[in-house]
Amino acid sequence: MNSAFWEGKRVLLTGHTGFKGGWLALWLQSKGAQVVGYALAPPTNPSLFEVAEVGEGMISIIGDIRDLAKLQAVFAEHRPEIVFHMAAQPLVRYSYIEPVETYSTNVMGTVNLLEAVRGNDSVKAVVNVTSDKCYENREWAWGYRENEGMGGHDPYSNSKGCAELVTAAYRNSYFHPEKYMEHGVALASGRAGNVIGGGDWADDRLIPDILRSITQCKPVNIRNPHAIRPWQHVLEPLSGYLLLAQKLYEEGASYAEGWNFGPNDEDAKPVQWIVEGLTQSWGDDASWVLDEGDHPHEAHYLKLDCSKARARLNWVPNWHLDETLGKIVEWQKKYQQGSNMKQVTLKQIADYQTNK
Repeated sequence: MNSAFWEGKRVLLTGHTGFKGGWLALWLQSKGAQVVGYALAPPTNPSLFEVAEVGEGMISIIGDIRDLAKLQAVFAEHRPEIVFHMAAQPLVRYSYIEPVETYSTNVMGTVNLLEAVRGNDSVKAVVNVTSDKCYENREWAWGYRENEGMGGHDPYSNSKGCAELVTAAYRNSYFHPEKYMEHGVALASGRAGNVIGGGDWADDRLIPDILRSITQCKPVNIRNPHAIRPWQHVLEPLSGYLLLAQKLYEEGASYAEGWNFGPNDEDAKPVQWIVEGLTQSWGDDASWVLDEGDHPHEAHYLKLDCSKARARLNWVPNWHLDETLGKIVEWQKKYQQGSNMKQVTLKQIADYQTNK
């Protein structure tokens, strides 16, 4: 990854107050980019945005992705060259409770973002971040490739499939690769697996739930111990998005399509493996129990085929799952010790890049 490329680049990042967006905002800042963030207030308290002082090295604008006029005004004022779209309602179980919010944010939010891009002549590259759950999940043993059909059982997953269809429609209608010399915009989407890392305090996510229980000296309640997920450290897909954005900027339309960024096959593990690995890594007699209550449908098996990203972007996962769990424990323990979490987070980003 070419750090010099990002020096001075004008980057607009939606969703910068969230977990994934906060990590990317700090990474872009460390590379010298001029970052403008647009998002709702941090979704949790505590949050990575607050504890790692993400907003200090950027322009942070609190706004709703569903507010098209405000979003267009931000584009007009700051004239970004590169756009990462991460603003989303990101939780499966919450989507069952609030489907209208989920669809309006994830679908119309994407429409609004692409409308703002369409009305601004400064943008050259756009990466719309969706999810591995955008695919029609057939519970099969092999990974989904980028040309598989969109779908989604629950409102969250389905909304991400819809966001992919919106992206494809805008690319075909307004940013067609064959007319790149006319419009100058390269639009791609990134689909990642279950991202984990320090600084995630969301409800109904496995790692935050585990860490909350451990730090409160309670057994961890697990709903679905045999469900298999493509676990990866948050920096893995972010490195893919950065590579992809650079390719879109430098080489244009030939990279304007969907891309998978998932872990190696051996890191697609059952929930129980993650729980046992994390509790053992933590120590202090941490334990877990099965939660046998009624729960809404969640996919049992899902993984991605990332051959295209390996072949054409030269992107490969960097940290194996045991190292990822170690990094999460390290981050959480330093947080509890009152360390400077901006420095801790930037150090993990630097460690990740050194490992490449």
